[in-house]
Amino acid sequence: MQCFFLILGMDLATVSSALGSGPPNILVLLADDLGYGDPGCFNPDSKAPTPRIDRLARQGRRFTDAHSPSSVCSPTRYAILTGRYAWRSRLKLGVLNSWDPALIESGRLTLPALLKQHGYQTAAFGKWHLGWNWATSGDRPLPDDGRGFPAGIDFNRPITEGPTSCGFDHFFGMAGNTVMSPCLLEGDRPIFTGSRPPLNHLTKIEGLPHSLLDPWDERNSLPILTDRVVWYLDSLGSRPDRSPFFLYFAMTAPHAPIIPQDRFRGLTGHGGACDFVAQLDDTIGRVLDAIDRNGMAENTLVILTSDNGSPGFADEGAPTGSVIARYDHRPNGRWRGMKGDIHEGGHRVPMIARWPGHVPAGTTCDETVCLVDLMATCASIVGERLPEDAGEDSHDILPAILDQPHARPIRETTVHHALIGMFAIRRGDWKLILGRGSGGFTLPQSIPPEAGKPAGQFYNLRDDPGETRNRYTDRPDLVAELTALLETYRRTGRSAPRRSSTP
Repeated sequence: MQCFFLILGMDLATVSSALGSGPPNILVLLADDLGYGDPGCFNPDSKAPTPRIDRLARQGRRFTDAHSPSSVCSPTRYAILTGRYAWRSRLKLGVLNSWDPALIESGRLTLPALLKQHGYQTAAFGKWHLGWNWATSGDRPLPDDGRGFPAGIDFNRPITEGPTSCGFDHFFGMAGNTVMSPCLLEGDRPIFTGSRPPLNHLTKIEGLPHSLLDPWDERNSLPILTDRVVWYLDSLGSRPDRSPFFLYFAMTAPHAPIIPQDRFRGLTGHGGACDFVAQLDDTIGRVLDAIDRNGMAENTLVILTSDNGSPGFADEGAPTGSVIARYDHRPNGRWRGMKGDIHEGGHRVPMIARWPGHVPAGTTCDETVCLVDLMATCASIVGERLPEDAGEDSHDILPAILDQPHARPIRETTVHHALIGMFAIRRGDWKLILGRGSGGFTLPQSIPPEAGKPAGQFYNLRDDPGETRNRYTDRPDLVAELTALLETYRRTGRSAPRRSSTP
């Protein structure tokens, strides 16, 4: 799932003309750890079969320079739903735990809340990973119970400050990628845990076979979520009211643990990770089939992307080796690095947009875009100008999605952020990394400055896409300029243009 562009001066009349009869349904399919090199349409040498993703690319527009705002999970999800970089929140590095409190600040305008104001039905499914407030049986968090949750959580009471407090009418999913410590919620109510006996709310799940849940098998995680999304789309299709919907499906694959179902295991001959990508592709196909079956395709903008790059795990269970080394599959394509890293492999992600009759089919877009841009782009779709205290880092890329001409690049710059909090800033072909090392899981992460050695990294991605030639000492003028610009973004609280001054 990838990114888009900005055209300054696109007024509401122009937007209305471009959209035709009215705003579309919006379907965001967010994969978890899908690398740029996993889908065949982005990497002809991929060992993972992705016929449905490839077909989506033929039907829509493929973005080759799309980026997640962070190289790990929670920060990207925050940015997608708020239009704001997560490093402006309390989350300065790493990700949330499944029991952490809500990250999205109370009162902050979110993407679903914005669309809901314009008549959209809003629903989220899958991995939330943005925290909520659990009900507890004590006054303070208690020790971990061995299943990934503090022992004091009361699963028979509703949560607060979760998805339905952030603008979603409906939620079905989990706190994080909790296949190892399962707890499914519907709305604000836990309906299932992997404990024995299961919660009594299990009998109230509509449209979901209990056989997938009881007894619990973690390999059923993705199928359970997929069944629920398909059921929801079918229920919308049967209603006479065809008001637009916003559906956010945060899938749990191909994130570790690598747990493809039996019918996909061994399918590719290139390891469990490639098999799991094949299952993800099947999931995407099932959702798109439901869109088609219910006559929604012509008026649905589909955006497929990933929350960060691939970690390069090869086999089922714990990460045991590199996919590249063992199976000759490069999950991040030609880009240096992996999930967690500040280098391109950590945050350059696949992205495709499809909207028949509006997004030109079979086209490619090479402009730099970022997933934080979804907020301003959806605001443009509904003819809304965001207030100054919302979507502070989000740019309107609707013109790029629709392939409309624009006078200059949408983004002046793009800020990248790594697992340990390392920053980079990109402008045009130049990328400045404020630190040494990867900034991620690989060692060394952050190397202290040494006498006679550059304190940072500076690459020209056009001449050196693999980030192999550090030019930090070659262009001190540009290094100083970009360093100052990043500091301005951090100090002022925004990187998107002031909307009051936008024509």
